[in-house]
Amino acid sequence: MIIAVTGASGHTGANLVRMLLERGHCVRVFAHHDRRAFEELDVEQCAGDLHNPESLQKLVNGAKAVFHLAATITLKRDRQGIAWRTNVDGTRNVAGACLSAGVKRLVHFSSIHAFSPYPASQVVTESRSLALDGALPAYDRSKAAAEQVVLDAVAHGLDAVIVNPTAMLGPFDFGPSYLGSALIDVVRGRLPVLVRGGFDWVDVRDVCKGALAAMERGTSGERYILSGHYRPLAELAAMTADIAGSPPPRFSVPLWTAYMGLPVAAVACALRGKQPRFTSTSLWTMKHHQQVSHEKASRELGYKTRPLEETVRDTLDWFRAKGLLKNGARHV
Repeated sequence: MIIAVTGASGHTGANLVRMLLERGHCVRVFAHHDRRAFEELDVEQCAGDLHNPESLQKLVNGAKAVFHLAATITLKRDRQGIAWRTNVDGTRNVAGACLSAGVKRLVHFSSIHAFSPYPASQVVTESRSLALDGALPAYDRSKAAAEQVVLDAVAHGLDAVIVNPTAMLGPFDFGPSYLGSALIDVVRGRLPVLVRGGFDWVDVRDVCKGALAAMERGTSGERYILSGHYRPLAELAAMTADIAGSPPPRFSVPLWTAYMGLPVAAVACALRGKQPRFTSTSLWTMKHHQQVSHEKASRELGYKTRPLEETVRDTLDWFRAKGLLKNGARHV
């Protein structure tokens, strides 16, 4: 069975493609400039992008299922509309191509951020309203709007399901991703100060297994939260340092203090040609979506999560094998 995957060059795509191949599927992916995630794998590569209808049609024609992972993640204002064009317009193009090709099932990767953060005191489930308020971050609104696009396609006959993962960690992080880079910084002692906030962290491999289960037995038009374990950032950093055998970050500051330091941090990072580790959006994120339930996915898909310590250890082992932890860790 041919299965097409958008976003195969990303962290989630790298893991998903490997699982699909292990299960005996023929995998077809978009090939861009960065092919590290699949260049050594036996996959069919198609040149193209989300905004080229002809290449999209070539990607999905003959595919029994399509996994749509491609997205733009932004932790700042999307003044140029890049996230909206990728996440919303791109999803519309993928859904349209799937309808035209008669694809049997589309699995759309959304995000926990597609859900409204309010009310903050209640557990986030699939019944939570979408993050469509104009005051919310651009990324959140774009993922919420993309879900509406998918559900509109379902109303027009497309068999599609939506999965909503939380913050993913794990191996095969070729980028490395924003979160993977943070773990590397902890091990190398480049993140001496932490912010007092946290999030729900999940193993990318568990998410991919959940997405495969959604392909096989998810209900069309339904969404499934694929979450893991809530931990404060300081606890995750301490766990990372302990596993790596490196000193943990020494200081932790309140969110309001971090907000005050953003302008200085932005200037310092600009002078060094680097992206700031914390932005107003990332700080805002650590105050929301703290209580998340994957009960529906467990009940309907058999979704399970592994211990967070196992995830961190496997992630660091993979980074070490790639030579990314040479400076700082005594052992991993």
